[in-house]
Amino acid sequence: MDRTVEEFAADVGTTGPVSVSGSATRGGAVHGVRTVRAPAGIVRVDAAEMVIECGAATPVSDVQQALAEVGQTVSVPAGGTIGGALAVGASAITRLGHGPLRDVLLQTHFVGAGGQVTKAGGATVKNVSGFDLCRLLVGSRGTLGFFGDVILRTRPLPPASRWFTSAGDPFELLATLYRPVAILWDGTTTWIRLDGDPGDLEATMESSALVAADGPPDLSGWNRWSLPPAALVGLRDAEPGSFVAEIGVGVAHRRKTAPATNPDPAIRSLHDRIKAQFDPASRLNPGVDPLSVGSAQ
Repeated sequence: MDRTVEEFAADVGTTGPVSVSGSATRGGAVHGVRTVRAPAGIVRVDAAEMVIECGAATPVSDVQQALAEVGQTVSVPAGGTIGGALAVGASAITRLGHGPLRDVLLQTHFVGAGGQVTKAGGATVKNVSGFDLCRLLVGSRGTLGFFGDVILRTRPLPPASRWFTSAGDPFELLATLYRPVAILWDGTTTWIRLDGDPGDLEATMESSALVAADGPPDLSGWNRWSLPPAALVGLRDAEPGSFVAEIGVGVAHRRKTAPATNPDPAIRSLHDRIKAQFDPASRLNPGVDPLSVGSAQ
C-alpha cells in the first residue's frame, strides 16, 4: 500500500469533523469538511485461499485486473474505489447469483472517531465470533468508521458468462432458469446473465428461447431504489422503460430520485444508539444519514 493504516489514522485525528474520499464516484466527501484519503494498493492476492488484501482507496478496476490474472473475480460494483463501494453498500447487479456486497468483506482495519485503528472480522470465511462489525460497517457510509485496509472474498471466473434477452415473463424465468446470476426487466424486455459451461448455456438459450445480447442495459445516471422483492410485481403497472428492476433481489433503477425513507422507529432508535457508541461527537462524515438513502442490498 502507498501508506499505512496508522498514518491514515493520524490524518483522521481525534477532534473536529472529518470526511473521507476516494475517487468521488459514489458521492465523495462531505462538502466543507476536512477530507482524508485511505491507503491504496494491493497487498496480496491469495488465489488458493480465494482472498485479496488491499487498501480501501484501491480502484475497483485494479482489484479486478489483479484477480483476473489468477482466474478469479470479486462481486463489487464497477467504478470508484473498494472502500467507497463498501461504504455505500449497494450490491452489484449480480446480487441474485453472487449474494449481497456485505458477504464480500472478510476483514478490515478501520479508523474510528477517536483516531484509533480497530480490526474487524478475520482473514478466512469462517471467522466471526461475537458481533459481526464487518456487516455493520458495510453500508454505513463512513459514519461509524473509515475503512483503512480490507480483505475480500473472491470467486472463480466462470468458464463462460453470457447475457441474453427474452420477451418472457421475468418472474417465470426466475422460477425456471437454473441459477441465473442476474435478471433485469424494464417492463418489456428481460435481460438474463448466465454463467457456466458454454455448451450448457447454448442449450439453455435454445430451450428457453433466449436471444444473445451484448450485455445488460446501461444504468449510468439512474437512481437506485431499494424495495421488498415482492413489490417489484407492482411495476407491471408502471410505464415500460421508466425503470429497470433486478428481479428476485428487490432493487429498481429509475430516472427519478428515490423518496426519502421513513425507517421504523425501532430501527431508528437502534441506529442512533450504535452511532452514539461509535461516534458520540458525530465527527465522521457529519450530516450523512445512512437510513435516509435506503437500505444496503
